[in-house]
Amino acid sequence: MAEQLLDKVRDVAEGQIDFEGQKLAELLANVALTLVGIIAFAVGYLLQDIKLAVYIALGGTALTFLIVTPPWSFFNRNPVKWLPVGGPPQPPANIVVNEKSLR
Repeated sequence: MAEQLLDKVRDVAEGQIDFEGQKLAELLANVALTLVGIIAFAVGYLLQDIKLAVYIALGGTALTFLIVTPPWSFFNRNPVKWLPVGGPPQPPANIVVNEKSLR
């Protein structure tokens, strides 16, 4: 029981996400930063307030950072199944070319 809890804590601390999670994180970051940039520009232009536009952009960037950077569980839905470590070496396969065996 304690070992399972410790394994979960280690997984969170290591911050591992799978390849699909990396793809999703990149997509989320691109979409969020684009939307924040458009909103910040529109608000700044309509209100003629550069300070407000910068604050909106900084807040949106910080929010995007909080969404994308931590290893949330939805970034690890497709974990990679790696091959086992080590094992006996496999002998090379017999290759036959023009009825001659190559080794």
